[in-house]
Formats: sequence, C-alpha cells, structure tokens
Amino acid sequence: MQRSRLSDGRVRTLDVEELTRHIALGEGDHLEFKRRVPDAHRIAKEIVAFANTNGGRVLLGIDDQGAIAGLKDPDEQIFLLGVAIEAHTDPVVEFTLRRIAVSRKREVIVVEVSASLRRPHFVVEGDVRTAYLRFGEKSMEASREAVRLMRRSADAIGSRFEFGDKELKLMRYLDTYGRISVEQFAKLADIRSRQASQTLVVLTRARVLQFHPSEGGDYFTAAPTKRTG
Repeated sequence: MQRSRLSDGRVRTLDVEELTRHIALGEGDHLEFKRRVPDAHRIAKEIVAFANTNGGRVLLGIDDQGAIAGLKDPDEQIFLLGVAIEAHTDPVVEFTLRRIAVSRKREVIVVEVSASLRRPHFVVEGDVRTAYLRFGEKSMEASREAVRLMRRSADAIGSRFEFGDKELKLMRYLDTYGRISVEQFAKLADIRSRQASQTLVVLTRARVLQFHPSEGGDYFTAAPTKRTG
C-alpha cells in the first residue's frame, strides 16, 4: 500500500497572515476546520471527500467558529493523521502538510489535499468501503453512479450504446423537464433501478448526458451541444 506523502518529505511553514485569509473564507467546498484530529474514520472521510471532489484543506487547531485555538501537540496530531489516512483510505490519499506557529507553544496544521487522479478513494472500515464527495460544508456518501463515473477506465470515453426506445423516452423527458434522476428514469422506462443507473452512466461516458452530484440527490441533464462554425 502506498504511503501518504508529505511535501518534499518535510513539513513546510506558513505565514499567520495567510492562515487568517483561509479562515475568513469559512468552511465550504474546499475548507474544513477541526479543533484536533478526530477519530480515524471521521478524518479519513473528510480527506477522501476532498480527494474525490475538487481538493481542499483541513485546518487542525481551528474550532468550528473559526477561532484559532492551536495545537499543543502538533507532532502527535500529525502522527495520528498519517495513521488514520494510511489505515482507512484506499487507495491511500496523498496529502501535504504545512504548519504555522500561532504562539510560542501552539501551532496550526494545514492539511492540503488535491483532487486525485486515482479516484474513487474509499474510507475503509473493516469490510465496508465507502466513497465520499464534498458538498459545501458537508462530506457525504457518493452514489453508485458517482463512483462508477469516477473510475477512469480505457473505455470511458467514446462508449458505445444502442439508442433504443428507453433512450428516446429519456431525451424527450429531458427536453421537457431538463433533468432526471435514476429513479425517475427507471419509472419512465419501466425498468429496474440498476438498469436505469447503468444506462445513464453509459450515456454520460458517451457524453450524451452530463452528471450532477448533488446534496439533494444526484441528477442528469443533456450534455451541452458543441457549436460549429
């Protein structure tokens, strides 16, 4: 199993002024505050969600209100973080660390996670493997469609499919309503949810549809048409 990587094998320093700018942004799509490293599963969930979405930072030593508390034991917290990510993420998520002295005895640790080219990443807890995505301030379980579409297979682009009756119904529905969920398509085409999911994924890989993961429920739309001339 590949080990988590620290930038250049070291922990870099960061200016307090830059830290303050990060905090002012508030928690959201790319930023999470943690007073300390929580239990292994919880921190792995946040890290995986950032890696599977668009990347982000976890600030250790910042409370939920954005107040700088700092860590008395930064080296221990870094160790616990590394153990959690090594043991509970698969593929193991790579990250970099930066540390900021906020007083003579306290530091804040900035954990930086890039959008991963190896996604989907999963949080592993015993025999259970769960992928997560980041939605605003929340890290939420990824749908099976999101997981399938994160997989970078050789046939992901230019997938072939037969445009039959159910696909025709789908496109007519989208012309009228603009979006559709897996369950809506299953009902529309009178097919099982699993078959509906597979069809929508194939059409998305073929760039006929566009996938939209959403906290309120994932949905699909018709892919934008290319302008000619």
